[in-house]
Amino acid sequence: MKVFLSCEHGGNVVPPSYQSLFSDAEEVLNSHRGWDIGALELFNVLRQCESHFSDYSVVTRLLVDLNRSLHRKTLFSEFTRNLDNAEKGQILTELYHPFRNRFFKSVSEVTAKGADVFHVSVHSFTPVLNGDVRNADIGLLYNPSHAKEKEIAGQWKLMLKRYLPHFNIRFNYPYLGKTDGHVAPLRIAFGEHYNGIEFELNNKHAGHPDVMNGIRDSLMELMKVI
Repeated sequence: MKVFLSCEHGGNVVPPSYQSLFSDAEEVLNSHRGWDIGALELFNVLRQCESHFSDYSVVTRLLVDLNRSLHRKTLFSEFTRNLDNAEKGQILTELYHPFRNRFFKSVSEVTAKGADVFHVSVHSFTPVLNGDVRNADIGLLYNPSHAKEKEIAGQWKLMLKRYLPHFNIRFNYPYLGKTDGHVAPLRIAFGEHYNGIEFELNNKHAGHPDVMNGIRDSLMELMKVI
């Protein structure tokens, strides 16, 4: 099984040609809405594992969300949703389609040769949202109807507990793994040959070397048995 890694929300960068759209948005850009705090750092640590393909983005999701399908209302944020179709199309052409297409092409190449794919999409979540405390340190998001994904998530949780025994690790929390994202259309396109887990780290742990290394070591262990 070939391992793929992605980080869709790795930064809060606004490309120069779009900075006028965010002239008064510094606070929101620096918040969890602008990016997944700590996700790119974790992604880079996980790249120490042997992966077949990896890719990331540091452009803010408030410009366009790489983890949303084209039909979703949240593809564009309040900063970009009122742009005309030509302007939106340019953003998609520059940023969205190249990222998605690189992944699709590489997965296609692997599955065409008869191999399976294990894709880890690396994210983080804010500890408190709208006044509600998120009761988890790590979330493993998968589609419950996908038997292999369910099996992989169960194995990974056991291995994570070896390295991070005091962590609260939950399945399909704080989001459901079967909903829309970068992973979902790949599941549809490649069926049982594709397995996608969205890894959600509570961003209160961002930058903690012991946590990053524990997650990396657990993934290395997992790669030996899947």
